Amino acid sequence: MIKTALDNFKRPPCAELLGWRLLDARPEEGWIKLGFEGKPEFCNPAGFIQGGMLSAMLDDSMGPAVLVMSEGRLYTTTISMTVNFLAPAKPGPIIGEAKVRQLGKTIAFVEAKLIAEDGTVLATASASERLLEAARVVKRGGRRSITPSPRSYEERVG
Repeated sequence: MIKTALDNFKRPPCAELLGWRLLDARPEEGWIKLGFEGKPEFCNPAGFIQGGMLSAMLDDSMGPAVLVMSEGRLYTTTISMTVNFLAPAKPGPIIGEAKVRQLGKTIAFVEAKLIAEDGTVLATASASERLLEAARVVKRGGRRSITPSPRSYEERVG
């Protein structure tokens, strides 16, 4: 398995819930491939994975793509995300792929897709991500976990 900046971050509870795991990465290209588990508990009454859960998987693909590309220097918060649901998602393994399309000074543009085991594209997304210095928004010491900065709102926004 390729070593990435993600090795230095503790997986947050939301990633654990989604069954998030790194499958592959090309940091220099801003590309990442992840595995998720589409659990039966995520299903709507029709028996398909609820769209909000798929959206969470897409979101949890795009932020790590930026983190990996920046070698752990940049953390993201999502400004906006557009999701297109293309096919119903059944419970089971789901693959997420994300690609950083443009990495600016304060904003990143990222795209992602979710793919079923049979290769069917389930959903796509594009997002605008605010870039933050990871060192300012994560705890220090040992493995880091992502936590909000204790600074005031005025200090954060300038």
